[in-house]
Amino acid sequence: MIFESSIESRKDKKGQIEVICGSMFSGKTEELIRRLNRAKIARQKVEIFKPSIDKRYHEEDVVSHNDTSIRSSPVNFAEDILLWSGGCDVVGIDEVQFFDDQIVSVAQKLALQGKRVILAGLDMDFEGQPFEPMPKLMAIAEYVTKVHAICMKCGDLAAFSFRLSDSKQKVMLGEKESYEARCRKCFYEDKK
Repeated sequence: MIFESSIESRKDKKGQIEVICGSMFSGKTEELIRRLNRAKIARQKVEIFKPSIDKRYHEEDVVSHNDTSIRSSPVNFAEDILLWSGGCDVVGIDEVQFFDDQIVSVAQKLALQGKRVILAGLDMDFEGQPFEPMPKLMAIAEYVTKVHAICMKCGDLAAFSFRLSDSKQKVMLGEKESYEARCRKCFYEDKK
């Protein structure tokens, strides 16, 4: 009976949007997975999504740099998330920066349906500029958590993703061979 009443109370729950942001290697995905696992422990129905272009570690699972993983559904378009998240309480979305601006309205719609929406992504691109659509998501979120990496050059806190190649394309999937976490000073010194 206690379990049934907790399910009933979830139906009346107001939705919310949480954003986890930061640089490469800052623990965004790790934090997303932690929150989603806690929701599962609380017997909430959880659905997890990621952009289908992100196949760095696994075709389907969301995987952190520390090899922590959680089952997910890869989607091509943000709108697809609405189709697959019908009966859940919590929606997790990783690598949000790879979606177009539709992800903003999708997050709004999910929250208005009473769902807890947890999004993780880079807040800045490799040039140190805001990575759309993250600024819009951060503006509409009830909670924003900025996590930090350690600068791979000097050891200070890092908030920037430094690209090691000369490629200028905005979206370039890569790992430690392509990016380093940098503090502001080291990022701009080597960006020249």
